[in-house]
Amino acid sequence: MSELIKTKTAKELLSTAFPPSEMLVDGVIPQGIAILAGPQKVGKSFLALDICCSIATGASVLGRETVQGECLYLGLEDTYRRLQSRLLLMNAEGSDSLHFAIAADKIGGGLEGQIEEFSNEHPNLRLVVVDVMQLARKNAKASYSAEYSELAGLRDLANNLGICIMLVMHMRKSRDRDPLNNIYGGGGFVASADAILMLTEERRGSGKGALFCTGREISSTELAVFFDKETMRWCVIKDPAANNNGENKTLAAVYVFIRKKKHFEGSATELIEELKSVTSDVFHPNRITRDLLEQGHQLVYHGILFAVKRNHQGRIIILHYTKDDNDESTVTRALLTR
Repeated sequence: MSELIKTKTAKELLSTAFPPSEMLVDGVIPQGIAILAGPQKVGKSFLALDICCSIATGASVLGRETVQGECLYLGLEDTYRRLQSRLLLMNAEGSDSLHFAIAADKIGGGLEGQIEEFSNEHPNLRLVVVDVMQLARKNAKASYSAEYSELAGLRDLANNLGICIMLVMHMRKSRDRDPLNNIYGGGGFVASADAILMLTEERRGSGKGALFCTGREISSTELAVFFDKETMRWCVIKDPAANNNGENKTLAAVYVFIRKKKHFEGSATELIEELKSVTSDVFHPNRITRDLLEQGHQLVYHGILFAVKRNHQGRIIILHYTKDDNDESTVTRALLTR
């Protein structure tokens, strides 16, 4: 007999603060399956390699912060000489955290096991790049359901290992009104991806273009980019996120308040009334509860324990301050910019 389906009630979900999926590149590349697509010779491989170099050294890329860790770059249409040439052109740092291979098994034919074994040998693995996806497929022509199933094993593997597997893919010459339909392969790949990055140029060889990013785990955004031929890297000209300084007024106000109050236990409405003593910002019960559930896990880094429980009156927020030796201005700034 099959095991019973494991469930959670809506009450449990709405009373639990789940940590978000780790972002390897802030707001752009999460854990799971990512697709990096673009026309032939647009510079996808240079961008993928730059992302690997940045994560391996903990440097920023595309103007975004990264999580430092090891990377595996599968250059399936390259030679080691060509990979060396690209690294030299980029003046890349020689890092032991960036690994290369020019051959691997096919998806569904052993690749998953190879990645898992590599991860076991390198526990700090964060990113695996498959460049290009077509060379890792067992069947280049497949139906939507077959394409979706083809990536199911890779997606489960990425989630289980807590890594991102990035698949570099080509885009068709035709231009559909929906840019996602221009990705070569099929809709099954697009549907199974957690993040999709599409790199295009204004005109062939111009070095000016756009990087459109969308997916389950990221907000849709379009970065204006140009290719710097001196560093052989794609650089951001304009990032819409730059207009949003990342303020989290909820967390900042909660920190200032609970540092003085030490302990709070009450409803969202009661918390909002208390916050009026430390800020003139306006909060709403639904929004403040959502902010705390989605991002309240960050408070623990600043000595604040956060939990939600329910009683006969409804949902109760619990906040408790555990230390007194932090500088208020420093921590408040940290919360505002997280």
